[in-house]
Amino acid sequence: MTVTTEGGPAVGEYTTQLVVGVGGRAGVSVEEVCALVEETLRGAGLAAAAVTALATVDSKAGEAGIAGAAERFGVPVVGYPADRLAAVPVPHPSEAARAATGTPSVAEAAALVAGGELLVPKRRSLSATCAVATAQAHDLRHHGDAEVVDAGSALEDLAVNVRAHTPPEWLKQRIAASLGDLAAYPDGRAARAAVAARHGLPVERVLLTAGAAEAFVLIARALGAVRPVVVHPQFTEPEAALRDAGHQVERVVLRPEDGFRLDPTAVPQDADLVVVGNPTNPTSVLHPAATLAALARPGRILVVDEAFMDAVPGEREALAGRTDLPGLVVLRSLTKTWGLAGLRIGYVLAEPGVIAKLAAAQPLWPVSTPALVAAEACVAPAALAEAEEAARRIAVDRAHLLAGLAEFEEVQVAGVAEGPFVLIRVAGGAEVRTRLRALGFAVRRGDTFPGLDRTWLRLAVRDRATTGRLLQALDRALALTSR
Repeated sequence: MTVTTEGGPAVGEYTTQLVVGVGGRAGVSVEEVCALVEETLRGAGLAAAAVTALATVDSKAGEAGIAGAAERFGVPVVGYPADRLAAVPVPHPSEAARAATGTPSVAEAAALVAGGELLVPKRRSLSATCAVATAQAHDLRHHGDAEVVDAGSALEDLAVNVRAHTPPEWLKQRIAASLGDLAAYPDGRAARAAVAARHGLPVERVLLTAGAAEAFVLIARALGAVRPVVVHPQFTEPEAALRDAGHQVERVVLRPEDGFRLDPTAVPQDADLVVVGNPTNPTSVLHPAATLAALARPGRILVVDEAFMDAVPGEREALAGRTDLPGLVVLRSLTKTWGLAGLRIGYVLAEPGVIAKLAAAQPLWPVSTPALVAAEACVAPAALAEAEEAARRIAVDRAHLLAGLAEFEEVQVAGVAEGPFVLIRVAGGAEVRTRLRALGFAVRRGDTFPGLDRTWLRLAVRDRATTGRLLQALDRALALTSR
């Protein structure tokens, strides 16, 4: 796992940006670091405006000269553990640097650690070193619906994680019946009480929202976080909301070699807001409840996004309904299982004081009458039983998909999938995705998620017949890509 600090929003799908790796002796001045970086960029014909960060080893991230140079360039300092940098192959290793810092070249390794291409090898001044690499920007505002927009029915949608054939007819009828009440302002009391009863909580611990996305915005704006940390790869909207609210966001990036499993000790001790998904989009990893509970502590807000938890049979590992963990905030969405993405309905479960702060940041009547009716209907006992049955069907259909994917030597499945989607890695992933599209299947690109690159694709779990057609198309796409 790595912990990074990220700056302003990225622009464009594959925007070419620059990371400058920097090393320096103790006491190196801001002027020397700035002069070396500017001279290096100028000599390579590169623009200082394209620099997104100065990267270095953790032990140097607080060095006044490096931090001051980053401030002058208007970019963050990104610090990496020495052992992570030591694992990065560099063209100009130095045993002296290894002995001093734990890595054979701080500048080159820090520039390359994110997987970019080295543009300028290590350059030196009296007390500083720097190197320049490309950095692939992650488009945090890209979502699965972008894969199928304007495509009509021409594509089989495996990019969006909304359960197929929803909403069910009974739910449509309940929503339609509410249209006669549109002249009155929405009254959320009944829906709020129903959600509270569903989780065995007092109503003071429940806030209804226009989907989980609104909840992320409220959290970013209302809770006053000083050191927010987002665990990646995961749904990107929480980080986007935090950055839009002016926060400098740190990332804990889970590794595929670890099955994208979380080690709680990787989260900085003084992080006062931590965001993690469970099961996590896009990895489909279900973290043990005990692992997430270990992150809770006084003075910290722990946000657990359980948008897909009702797609897990028995909702095992859920924290919704827990009142023993300080600062716990659980987000739930009703849009995925019930096919209500266009209606926008979700809710937050948290301590009454946190709920009050979030509610104060909401506009008046944030949830429409039809959405409130849907919320009340979807937490009723009959609906919960239907959701549980759907979760069990998804588990069977996912097993069928995984068995089919196992037949392809070119395909690696990430971690242990427990959600209604599967993350795969395949060489030439971008081309495979394009060829699948030409064959009638839209799948979600993975490179917009921090921690992933273009080799990753996310596939929604569908019925056996759809999966069979997908596997045939994947076989064809892989054959065409390998030519």
